[in-house]
Amino acid sequence: MPISLNDFRSQAPLLALLLLMALITGYDPGFIQPTAVLGLAADTAALFIMATGITFVVLIGGIDLSSQAVASMASVIVALLLPDFGTWSVPTAIAAGAAAGAISGVLHTRLRLPSFIVTLAVGGVVASLNMLWSGNRTLNIEAADRAASFGWVIGQSAGIPNEVWVAIAVMILCVVIHRKTAFGRFTNAIGSGESAAWASGINVLRVKIISFALSGGLAALSGVMMAGRLSSGSPTLANEFLLPAIAAVLVGGTALTGGVGGIWRTLIGALLVSVVRIGMTFVGVSVFAQQIVFGVILIIAVAFTIDRSKLPVVK
Repeated sequence: MPISLNDFRSQAPLLALLLLMALITGYDPGFIQPTAVLGLAADTAALFIMATGITFVVLIGGIDLSSQAVASMASVIVALLLPDFGTWSVPTAIAAGAAAGAISGVLHTRLRLPSFIVTLAVGGVVASLNMLWSGNRTLNIEAADRAASFGWVIGQSAGIPNEVWVAIAVMILCVVIHRKTAFGRFTNAIGSGESAAWASGINVLRVKIISFALSGGLAALSGVMMAGRLSSGSPTLANEFLLPAIAAVLVGGTALTGGVGGIWRTLIGALLVSVVRIGMTFVGVSVFAQQIVFGVILIIAVAFTIDRSKLPVVK
C-alpha cells in the first residue's frame, strides 16, 4: 500500500530523530549508552515542558513569544523568595508564570490583538521586571535551600533523573488534558476553524485565556527546574530557549495554523532539537551559531506543517 504525503509528514519527525541518533552513534557509539540516554532525557526535560505549554497556544492558532522571559522570571522569583518562604516559593513562581500567561490571553481576546504582538509585549515587560527584581545580576541559591526545596529536581529516583520524572508527569497530565477533556477538544476545534467553534457554542475566549495561562505556568515550571539544576536564578536564564522550544513544537508536527498536533509530537520534536544540539556540539558549532541552525529548522518545519488553505493571503 503506497504511503501518502500526509502519512510521510506525520512520521517524518520520528524518522529524522532515528536517523540523527544513528549518525551520532556512528560517530560516537557511547551516545546510546544508558547513562548518555538518561543525560539526553534530563537535558531535554525543561525544553519539553516549555514547548508543551506553547503547544496548547499553537493548537488554537496563536503563538507565545513570552515563554523565555516567563521562565527567567520564575527562576528570579524562586531565588529571591526561597530563603524566606522555602518550598512555597516554587508554586508562587509557577502561579506568577500562569498569571503572566493569563494576562496575555486577556489582552489577546479582549482587545482583539494578534497573539504574537501581545506576547512579545508581555515578554518585554516581564524581562524588564526580571532586571529590576534581580538588580540585573545572577542570584545564587544556597546549597542548603536547594537541597531542602529542589529534591524533586536534583538527584535520581529508581536510577532515573528526577527531572525526567517531572517531564513524564507533565506529559501524562497534558496528554490527558488534550485528549480526554472538553478543553483539549476545544483547542483543536478553535484552531481548525474559530468561526465554526463560535457557532457550535464553544466559549472561545475562555479556552484561549486558559491556553495562554497554561503556557505561562509550564514555562515557569521550566524556569524553576532550570534554577534548581543550576543553583541560581537569572533575568536571562532562559534567553536561548524560545527558538528551540517553538522549533520543537513545529518540528514535531503541530501546525502553526492550529488544529493539528499534540503533546506526543512535541516530545518527538523536543528530542529531535536536543539531538541536533548535541550533534552540533560534537562537530564544534558554537552556541550562538546553533541559533542559526534552529532558525533554518523552524522555517523548514513551518513550510511542511502549515495549512495554506487557512491562509489564502500570506502577510
